[in-house]
Amino acid sequence: MGSPLDRIRFVLVRTAHPGNIGSAARAIRTMGLRRFSLVAPQAFPHAEATSLAAGATDVLDGAQVVSELPDAIADCRLVLGATARRRGVVIEEFDPRSAARRVLDAASAGQEVALLFGNERSGLDNDEIKYCHGAITIPADPTYSSLNLSQAVQVVAWELRMAWLAGIEFDADAETASGERPSSAQMDQFFAHLARTLDAIEFHKGRSPDRILWRLRRLFLRASPDPRELRVLHGILADATRMAEIAKAKAGG
Repeated sequence: MGSPLDRIRFVLVRTAHPGNIGSAARAIRTMGLRRFSLVAPQAFPHAEATSLAAGATDVLDGAQVVSELPDAIADCRLVLGATARRRGVVIEEFDPRSAARRVLDAASAGQEVALLFGNERSGLDNDEIKYCHGAITIPADPTYSSLNLSQAVQVVAWELRMAWLAGIEFDADAETASGERPSSAQMDQFFAHLARTLDAIEFHKGRSPDRILWRLRRLFLRASPDPRELRVLHGILADATRMAEIAKAKAGG
């Protein structure tokens, strides 16, 4: 794919109404974007989706449909989630304009990027937000901040289009100076290894493992280690596990 825009995908998660799928497809197509993924949609394909796509059938026909979110973002180096809710765990926030710059920076450096949009009623839940490097928040009127799903998609797609047409010069060197970013799947493998190691060394000692792992996820996603650094971290975890096993064997002996 030659254009950075071709490395940007819009991912709708657990969409309830097929009309919103069609309207979102139309929204991104009018802005020159075509990558579209659907995670566990309640009804797709559907005549209402086709009708409200208003001719953007190439987007619908090319949509990736998967049952689990990790499958939709496995090759992505940057994942941002659109959410209006502030959560207990700190996550970097972008307005749509600054998010567009961040996304085009990454895409211009050759990275795959995913923009997540949650269910119409509940948005992205915590188990979905945990895959995100940051959140996109639309600064709507706080007395009436409810946006339709496809409207939110349109706002973000429009900002991407405007940034692209403005011919902003993106500094790809800033993205690649420390090496290539690991994929979402590679980070998931690391987090699974980290969880096993913390159990092996009995780190939690009565504390909530979920809360600790959430905070560590945020730490490592923010740090964004490159693949070489990730291999070093895997090595540290493997040695920690080995030493814990030796200690247990000696104690048992």
